Amino acid sequence: MRQTIPLRLHVPEPSGRPGHATDFSYLRLADAGAVRKPPLDTSATDTTDMAYTLVRVLDDDGNALGPWSQDIDPQLLRKGLQSMIKTRIYDARMLIAQRQKKMSFYMQSLGEEAVGTAQVMALSKGDMCFPSYRQQNLLIAQDVPLFDMMCQLFSNDRDSLKGRQLPVMYSMREAGFFSISGNLATQFVQAVGWAMASAIKGDTKIASAWIGDGATAAADFQTALTFAHVYQAPVILNVINNQWAISTFQALAGGESTTFAARGVGSGIVSLRVDGNDFLAVFAASQWAIERARSNLGPTLIEWVTYRAGPHSTSDDPTKYRPADDWARFPLGDPIARLKQHLMRIGAWSEEEHQRTQKDYEAEVIAAQKQAESHGTLATGQTSSVATMFEDVYKDMPWHLRLQRQKAGV
Repeated sequence: MRQTIPLRLHVPEPSGRPGHATDFSYLRLADAGAVRKPPLDTSATDTTDMAYTLVRVLDDDGNALGPWSQDIDPQLLRKGLQSMIKTRIYDARMLIAQRQKKMSFYMQSLGEEAVGTAQVMALSKGDMCFPSYRQQNLLIAQDVPLFDMMCQLFSNDRDSLKGRQLPVMYSMREAGFFSISGNLATQFVQAVGWAMASAIKGDTKIASAWIGDGATAAADFQTALTFAHVYQAPVILNVINNQWAISTFQALAGGESTTFAARGVGSGIVSLRVDGNDFLAVFAASQWAIERARSNLGPTLIEWVTYRAGPHSTSDDPTKYRPADDWARFPLGDPIARLKQHLMRIGAWSEEEHQRTQKDYEAEVIAAQKQAESHGTLATGQTSSVATMFEDVYKDMPWHLRLQRQKAGV
């Protein structure tokens, strides 16, 4: 009998740990402007190369290069930068509020602001986004009142969800923002089903789904890809590869020897891999995918390469599993700084305006917070009435719930 070596289980390891700088060579980068732009009616197999490279528009000097570069109205770019700045300031203030025990939980989108902001600006009213829990930029870019968002975080008497959702689990139908589910990956299946329903009705609305790299390991991810491919659903399947799930490196979800975009190609779906910190690249790729969906050309999967700059949530300490300076060394930089550099290069922004905008938004966020806190926070105990837990469950409240409500004295 031939002697063989013992079997060995492969467990992926990150290329950086606390005290040891991350080697980002695994990212499969490409030069700005170097990647081709396929025709809208391309096939999944024809995008195989697109799944292993990286669509980029902005170079290191803020120049827009290549076939994905477009003649975009500077006012739209200014709006994008303003929305990203406001999102970052909002996140910072709400993180402090959580530390002050005014809410139980919070999640930032620090470092990922461009992905949601640029895409929602390319979508149309009536389209439906099925977000994960780091897409508050979808709402802020649409000028949804910060007061309304904060009341949801504080679960106070002005919370439109009546305290029934965890903080950051927003739901705003009028803004095309489907209810967030804490059970990750479910939103991918829901988005595909919504898009299929839109097609069955002969509507013109499309869906956009959002998932993180870690959640692609869930079965719902592959189920969504199968249905999207089979029924050519008018949906954009966004995979935000921010390198880390709750505390595990993206390789543990399957991103070590391949890419998440390649999994789309393997399921028969046209797929792209895009620089998620390049606002111009995000906007261009989103427009391309949106036009494909509206033209009955089917779904597009886009892997957005970005970086989670902060903790996974307020319950997480990333210094336990990755270098503290990782974000500063991330090769794709800061999405706000990159768009700012581009706008200044084309004469549509200035350092003075940047500083003024930050101060204005800081004042706006503080004012909204003060107004929201006047209606109660977790710290004050002035939250949604217990009575609301009995409402909106049955058309006619059954006797046993009426009895429970009476015993609760509400």
